[in-house]
Amino acid sequence: MRPPKQGLDLNRNFPTGWKSESEQPGAGPFPTSEPEARNLVEFIVKHKNITGTISFHTMSGVLLRPYDDRPDDDFPTNDLWTFQKIGDKGTEITGYPNISVFHDFKYHPKQSIAGGFDTWTYDHIGVFSWTVEFWSPQKQAGIEKYKFIDWYREHPFEDDVKMFKWNDEVLKGKGFVNWYPYEHPQLGKVELGGWDFMNVWTNPPLQFLEKEISPFPEWIVWHALISPKLAFYEIDITSLGADTFRVRLALENTGWLPTYVTQKALEKKATRGVFAEIILPKGASLQSGKEREALGELEGRAYKPVLVDEMGESTSDRTKVEWVVKAKKGTKIKLTAKHERAGTIKTEVILK
Repeated sequence: MRPPKQGLDLNRNFPTGWKSESEQPGAGPFPTSEPEARNLVEFIVKHKNITGTISFHTMSGVLLRPYDDRPDDDFPTNDLWTFQKIGDKGTEITGYPNISVFHDFKYHPKQSIAGGFDTWTYDHIGVFSWTVEFWSPQKQAGIEKYKFIDWYREHPFEDDVKMFKWNDEVLKGKGFVNWYPYEHPQLGKVELGGWDFMNVWTNPPLQFLEKEISPFPEWIVWHALISPKLAFYEIDITSLGADTFRVRLALENTGWLPTYVTQKALEKKATRGVFAEIILPKGASLQSGKEREALGELEGRAYKPVLVDEMGESTSDRTKVEWVVKAKKGTKIKLTAKHERAGTIKTEVILK
């Protein structure tokens, strides 16, 4: 059979681990050679506030996580544990199992997939990234225990019987066309028929579509809500006399994930940490401290143990900065704190 005219798989066209066409058909001539892939890469790199990605594909009825080209042993341990927690929540909400591409979704045991979008977003910018493969006709037919890719190479005859029974009873026979002879103008006598792959296998038939996708908004929102979130913990103004004030600002990360999101992001230096800034009006001056202070990263709750002994607790989710300001009583000053992934917060205080 002739190969597809396009000869391209956009989910093999991303930079991390990219392999040439000779090693992996569909990869394109070079990483991000296609405008769709290049635009995605440019958009994500420019938007520093992105803390996770989920892309939607068909088919298999499964939640896929990186890596696609290397084993779980290559993960920073905290990242692997967190991927598993996020995946378990996704399974709880959607019913789809969560698995590793490398360990559970290979097309051949000696060949790994490469150039995938989720592996690039995790490995390059350090965010938790997933690929959802919607729809499993096997599960619809009552086939529960099967290996996602291996099933297409070999499976029990009984599975075929279940698939045809599902087609006859649920799809009213519309999923399979009985083979029939056809006189082709170039090839002569041929036979046409078989499964309607586009409308039955690759995609959910329209009557199943809403039910299939409806659980996913809850997981998407949950995934967003675990992001880091910068907040004011405490603001203290103390008069030191002679129109001099100490301004103390304490910040915290109220999100579940740390401000940097993943250990991989720390490794790649993908984020710059928290910055705090004080803005003084005309007539006020800074006696100590810097107008803009770099305060590093803040932990969240994701990597803290459930049970902490009295010596093991820490406040690594908080930080503070102090300034001494010379200004008249009643002067209004502005305070700003920001982190590329945890947000920007602003407030105004009056010296008194």
